[in-house]
Amino acid sequence: MSRLWITGYRSYELGIFKDDDPKRKVIDSVLKSEISQAIVDGMDWLISGGQLGIEQWSLEMGQGLKKEYPGEFQTSMMLPFAEFGNNWNENNQAKLQALKTKVDFSASVSDKPYQSPQQLRNYQEFMLSHTDQALLIYDLDNPGKSQYDYDKIKKFAENHPYPYKLITFDDLQSAADEYQENLNNSVQDD
Repeated sequence: MSRLWITGYRSYELGIFKDDDPKRKVIDSVLKSEISQAIVDGMDWLISGGQLGIEQWSLEMGQGLKKEYPGEFQTSMMLPFAEFGNNWNENNQAKLQALKTKVDFSASVSDKPYQSPQQLRNYQEFMLSHTDQALLIYDLDNPGKSQYDYDKIKKFAENHPYPYKLITFDDLQSAADEYQENLNNSVQDD
């Protein structure tokens, strides 16, 4: 069994506030490529959190790829605590709830509402002990909330066989250039 934890920037950290933002299309393209390769390499479970941004987008992409790879993998949304997202606006709460109903499995690591940062550390420990590798869309030169996950993953990997991959802003720029080139080529072909 191979279980992949995907995490990364929140949508607001990337300046993405609408689903049709061109930056989102590039990130979706990168996620599709990375998740597809993970499936080919034997990933059974795509596991992520419920944060707006990379975590939700990775689960959405995973759900979309089930048509191309039927029966080959499952998706799981793990939340750090009960009532996660309850302080978000209605639209974002609705997105979270809709995605929770689509994934194959969803649960909270803590059955209590948010009480302390220890719940977030427990969540990280849970994710590390229930996955075999990680993919982070995160750039060390542009810190964000995922720095905590990166630090924990890096420290864990120093003492355990736990590969992880960072997709940086340079990687995203290369993907954006390739995406634009493909768009230009498809327009020229028409």
